This record gives sequence, structure tokens and C-alpha cells, in this order.
Amino acid sequence: MRVAISGLNNTDNPAPGIPVAKSLQGEHQLIGLSYDPNEPGVYQGLFEKVYLMPYPTLGYEEFAKRIARIHEESKIDFIIPNLDAELPLYIKYQEEIEALGVKSYLPSLECFEMRDKSKLPQLSKELGVKHPNTKEVSSLDDLIAATKEFGFPIMVKGNYYKAYKAYNLDEAIEYYYKISNEWGFPLLAQEVVHGEEINFVGIGNGKELLGGVAAKKLTTTELGKVWSAVSIDNPRLLEISRKFVELSGWRGAFEFEAMANGSDIYLIEINPRFPAWVYFSTQLGVNLPQMMLDLVQGKEVEPNFNYAREKMYMRYVDETVVDFSEFTKLLTKKER
Repeated sequence: MRVAISGLNNTDNPAPGIPVAKSLQGEHQLIGLSYDPNEPGVYQGLFEKVYLMPYPTLGYEEFAKRIARIHEESKIDFIIPNLDAELPLYIKYQEEIEALGVKSYLPSLECFEMRDKSKLPQLSKELGVKHPNTKEVSSLDDLIAATKEFGFPIMVKGNYYKAYKAYNLDEAIEYYYKISNEWGFPLLAQEVVHGEEINFVGIGNGKELLGGVAAKKLTTTELGKVWSAVSIDNPRLLEISRKFVELSGWRGAFEFEAMANGSDIYLIEINPRFPAWVYFSTQLGVNLPQMMLDLVQGKEVEPNFNYAREKMYMRYVDETVVDFSEFTKLLTKKER
């Protein structure tokens, strides 16, 4: 298959595109979709061609023109979007995108919206897990009221991106402006839950959970991205993930972010896509991106949760050198 993949950033705030590509390389022809010619993944040699995309904020019309042009030139069979900001566009217009000749494997808009951060308290109840006390923030007064209620430290979060732990009011206000200036409102203020950070990456077919891997974070970047982790066996986390897929009818990739405090599990976030550590699952024998391609092709996919426990994942920095003309070509011609 010829597969288009977005999310090519590969810095200390990595996007999922490169690990997805590494999971599929050698078996498929890969096309990169980038929003920024500075994304390191553009130059890692994983893609036969890379195209610049219009920002999702420009709307479906510009997006559709670009996808149609790329499909005409590169004959894309399947597309895997990996960025939260673009997913609403892909999900809302799934049928229209498929009519262009490009398939995808995504949840419904209703499913996507039910795991919105503002709706997680209700979803957590339905799943039988806990959720940290959370307040929606649309003004400084809202933020100050939340800090008085929850105390410090407190998490200040964007609805799509960014989350910071503030240890005093000055820091909370700094993060309030930092996130809102970039991503707008509403923001969320959330009490800090102590414990072990555990995650689960999985894929559902709309009826059942077909595969996944659980991991415990060991170290993270400033933005909470996994830098090192260890694979774990957590039957409760697996049970919650199964219930989520069955309850919601989830179709496609997802990631559970949770905190384990003794026997309690707090649901922090559900990401509607592969996470940036998904290649870890591939290395452990559960290739979720390939399972997705098998599903869209109508192949029989056997459930796979058979992975080695207590294997360590370690992200590291690498370098490459390319001609500067490759950068300018992408910038001017919108493709490389």
C-alpha cells in the first residue's frame, strides 16, 4: 500500500508520525505530510516523497484541494493523521475524503467528542475509574478560583495541547497566557494526582479491542512526552481499555493516559490517535499501525496482547545532514 502519514516533528516534543512510519517501513511505500519544512522527520529518509499541507484552520476546502492534488500525483491508498489539531477535520469529512480515493480508519465524530477533556469526568464514571477534579477556565478569575479550590501544585492544560504543572500563582498565570495565546480557550485547571504514570496504546474495530501495550513512564520531557518507559502488565488498565472500546464503539487508534495510586486508577486523558511511543509496541511484537492497515483492507485480524513485560524503552537524539536545497525546495514547491 501507499500510505500517507502526518506528524513528522521529531524533537523533544515528538509527534507520532515517525514511529508510525518506522512501524510500516519496508512493507509499504510511505508519503510524508508536513505542516512545517523544519520538521526533522522530513529529512530522515523514511518517505519517498513529502508534501507540505495547509493548516487545518484554513478549513476543508483548502485541505480537500491539497489531498486531491497529492492523490493525483502519488496515488495514496490510505492516510494516517497523527495530530490532534487536524483530526477533527479528518473525522468530520471521512466520507468526503474517501470519495477522493483515500481511505482512513478513524472513530466517528460522536466518539471523538465523548473523550474531550471537558467530558472525561462523566466518561470516567461510566468506565468505573476516577478522574482528577477539573475546572474549565475561560478567564483569570476562573483560574484564580481553581487555585484556591485545588491548591498547589496545579495542572494548567490546553483543551488540545500543552499541560504544565504550576507550583504558585505566578506560574499558573504564566502558563495560562502561554497556552491561551497559542491555542485559545477554554483551558483546564486540574488537581494534581500523585502516583505512577501509566499509559496504554491500543486499536479498536468499533466493537472490541484488538491489540495493545501498557507502559509505565520513567522519565518525560517538560511537556510530559515519554523519554523512557518500561512495558508492564496491568490487568485493570487492559480491562478499562476494553470497556472503553465496547462502550464507545471506538474505531481506530487511541492512547489512555492514567495515574495509578495504589489500587486506584485516575483517567487523565484519552488521545484519539497513536502516541509518539507507538514504535515501542511494534518492537515488542504488537504492530498496531500494521493492524490498522490490515483492518482497512478487510483482512482477518487476530487480537494481539502478547508482548514482553519489563522491557525498557529509551528515546535518544540523533543527527543528519542534508542539502539546504532540499529545505528550500519544500518551502517553495510545497513538495520534496
